[in-house]
Amino acid sequence: MRQDLQGITVVALEQAVAAPYASSRLADAGARVIKLERKEGDFARNYDSFVNGLSAYFVWLNRGKESVLFDLKDQNDVAFLYEMLSQADVFIQNLAPGATERAGIGSATLRERFPKLITVDVTGYGSSGEYRSMKAYDLLVQAESGLALLTGNDSGPARVGVSVCDIACGMYAHQAIVQALYAREKSGEGRAIEVSLFHSLADWMNVPYLQYQYGGHHPTRNGLEHPTIAPYGVFDCQGGEKILLSIQNEREWQRLCTKVLERPDLLTKEMFANNNARVQNRRELEDLINSVFQKMDRNAIAERLLVAEIAFGRLSTLEDLAAHPQLRTIAVETAAGNIEVIAPPIVISGETPEYQPVPTLGQHDEAVREEFSIAADASIRPDAVSAG
Repeated sequence: MRQDLQGITVVALEQAVAAPYASSRLADAGARVIKLERKEGDFARNYDSFVNGLSAYFVWLNRGKESVLFDLKDQNDVAFLYEMLSQADVFIQNLAPGATERAGIGSATLRERFPKLITVDVTGYGSSGEYRSMKAYDLLVQAESGLALLTGNDSGPARVGVSVCDIACGMYAHQAIVQALYAREKSGEGRAIEVSLFHSLADWMNVPYLQYQYGGHHPTRNGLEHPTIAPYGVFDCQGGEKILLSIQNEREWQRLCTKVLERPDLLTKEMFANNNARVQNRRELEDLINSVFQKMDRNAIAERLLVAEIAFGRLSTLEDLAAHPQLRTIAVETAAGNIEVIAPPIVISGETPEYQPVPTLGQHDEAVREEFSIAADASIRPDAVSAG
């Protein structure tokens, strides 16, 4: 695989998901990522132990990194960090609000000392506003941003089942870093970047926000059905399996009735005459579709939908996902053996991806400290380190 970011050094004082997501994608592209971990490690190492004793979160987000032990309260380690940053291109941190400033490594201080450095502060709510000092975690931000109120069904709001706020923030951080590296090629200057969980998810909330702000519309929780299109949702198949289908226009409605349901008589019913009518009579329509589908195997229904050129999706279990014909996986080396991880979505023509191991805690501590000529008892202080 082409190592486009080879020669770029990233120092990441990171934990959990958002910042590690950004740095992991930089590592995949060939950047050297030095991950600084407290003595107990990134707490994502202990989120679970389902992957042969390792955390699924950590295995997913930390391949290709070098793990170095780091104590923010140790002045020798702060000096060590300054020495690394004098030779680094990017510094990423997502500590608690104010932690880096108290330690003398806030982005403003670092940018003044190292003008070419790109600093990235991953926060909960940003550096301004009354929430700037609040801690933030994924589920809390799903609620605070309004996403949770849109997710779920009539029974109540629900959490999106993956860490969507963290992932969105990590993706935006990665985008901003790559953009900054490109800009630095032209200007020679680094930049300070700030990305927050709240603002990342708030951007994703633009459609319901605009619908409310300008139209007074309050979106409802619709579970697995579309609020303004029918049929567009989940239906029952034989054996309790479920399938979703989507009708986008009247041509597809005709094909659904004739080729899938084998009920051409539905085309003449006024209550299903157009999409608005079908939405008004959604429950009656669902009952009709279920009465056909419940007598059929899900694969047989899928085959009919394919022939009729109607969009559909199976409500897959994790077993279904693992056996999915479109799923791509990669092998990642860990201390617990090779692990099959779902592959990143980007495919580069003619390139064969290669992915580096997931580090054990402190695996590269001695080598990295020796490389940067700072031993554990070093006496250099930040004010004595050259800006380079």
